[in-house]
Amino acid sequence: MSPRWEPDLDVRRGNHVIHNLHAHLVFVTKYRREVFDDDMLTRCEEVMRDVCEKFEAEMKEFNGEGDHVHLLIHYPPKIALSKLVNSLKGVSSRYLRAEYTGRINRIGMGSVFWAPSYFVGSCGGAPLSIVKDYIENQKRPA
Repeated sequence: MSPRWEPDLDVRRGNHVIHNLHAHLVFVTKYRREVFDDDMLTRCEEVMRDVCEKFEAEMKEFNGEGDHVHLLIHYPPKIALSKLVNSLKGVSSRYLRAEYTGRINRIGMGSVFWAPSYFVGSCGGAPLSIVKDYIENQKRPA
């Protein structure tokens, strides 16, 4: 019996593109204040999932600790990742500040929720050394 071919569900198709883009994002609270508890992390995840859906992206994973959150995002190539990040941070900040005002004020975070910087790393696919070797070994036109 021959093995069945299973399509890769992460590979998406558009009109003129086939893509499989993932990014690992890390957002840190302003002054690395320990503001998150389990309830607030759950709400942050809900808000960020909604933002991703509006961008036609998918949040594959979410987790965090008191002072930061991690996201694994699957996104289409038409999305500028910086615009998605700005929206994720801006929208979540507005909702969390409105819904957890007392907690945030007690911790003394001022008027800004997230630190201005963030981490992003590309994820998935073959290791860079394999991709580099593949490209180097392609035939050049004669």
